Amino acid sequence: MLLHFIFLVKEEDLENRKWEFEYITDMAAFYKTWIEKTFSKKVDVQTDEMVVRSGGRLRIVDTPALLDDHADRGRDIFHFYLTYFRPLWTDCTCEGYFADNFGMVQWSKSPQPNDLKFLMDVNCPKVSHELAHEFLRQSGYKNYKELVHDIWDKHLFASVPFEYYDKNHLRTEKEALFATLDTSSFKV
Repeated sequence: MLLHFIFLVKEEDLENRKWEFEYITDMAAFYKTWIEKTFSKKVDVQTDEMVVRSGGRLRIVDTPALLDDHADRGRDIFHFYLTYFRPLWTDCTCEGYFADNFGMVQWSKSPQPNDLKFLMDVNCPKVSHELAHEFLRQSGYKNYKELVHDIWDKHLFASVPFEYYDKNHLRTEKEALFATLDTSSFKV
């Protein structure tokens, strides 16, 4: 299975956000490892930028446009869009959306250049949230939506810590580069 991460970036922001795309490329490699360990599913990963040109109402990119793009690229590929907008509709409090072989989250722009900690703390867990939905669904896990949302609520409201991983994709409590939701209750 191919998991294709697509970073949407406005044309005028392209140069200033190259460092974020480098992080996304590293994050994709991490999620390859994480998915294989957590869900026992072999995946290949790919990353791309989708440059959104400015101007005109006809150039508006929204969830339906991404679903069309997903269909054009091939529905058998798991496309995961990292967008600068939130989905119009979602039942996820992480500002994400998923469907069969489709995922998206609002990728928050760091207020500081090269702030990898911000990307890890704010964006990376949201990606894991939507990935967990889809890979639990693919595994035939009953109540996968509720399970992921229960865990997410514990992160937000009960101070349950995220899981942290280092540059070698190993669990760590220091020098972390990636963060995911707690997977201890997954029985895949």
